[in-house]
This record gives sequence, C-alpha cells and structure tokens, in this order.
Amino acid sequence: MLVIIKSAPDTQEGRRGVKLARAMSADIVLMQNGVYFIQGQALEDLGFAGPAYVLEDDRRLRGIKADDTAKYIKDISYDRLIDIMAESDKVMGMF
Repeated sequence: MLVIIKSAPDTQEGRRGVKLARAMSADIVLMQNGVYFIQGQALEDLGFAGPAYVLEDDRRLRGIKADDTAKYIKDISYDRLIDIMAESDKVMGMF
C-alpha cells in the first residue's frame, strides 16, 4: 500500500496521513508541502520508520538538501512516482 502526503507536518491532514501509513504498514510519498516531514524528526515523532519517498523537485524547490534526510527516505522523480503507484496494490492520498 502507498499513502501520498502533500500537507505539511503542522497540519491535521499531514499528521493523519503519516499515522494511517504507520497503522497500515504502508510506504509513503511526500510531495508539495509534505516534503517538510523529512526535516528533523517529524516522521519519527509520529512513529513512522519507513520506507518513504520524497519528490526530488518538490524537496529542491523548498530548499531542503538531500543530506538533510534520513537514510530510509529516497528521492524520486515524477516518472518514478508513476511507476511506484502502478506497482502498488492500493494507493491512498492526498492527505
């Protein structure tokens, strides 16, 4: 299962998406303002430990460096996002 999160860590929607992914043992894709989850311990504070993907373009546009991310978080392109969605049995989002 894949959960797509576009909302920032300081929103109910964003936190709800991470909690849902944790409860269902799903992978997550962080896009738009959801990429801010990779800063600090935002994901870990909600009990999520991966795997997670972040859209590289969205991360870069928000000034977040790749070395600021945890090792279980992987940069992906939009093309790779489509592949991951096609490979997943279920896709939930947008939180």
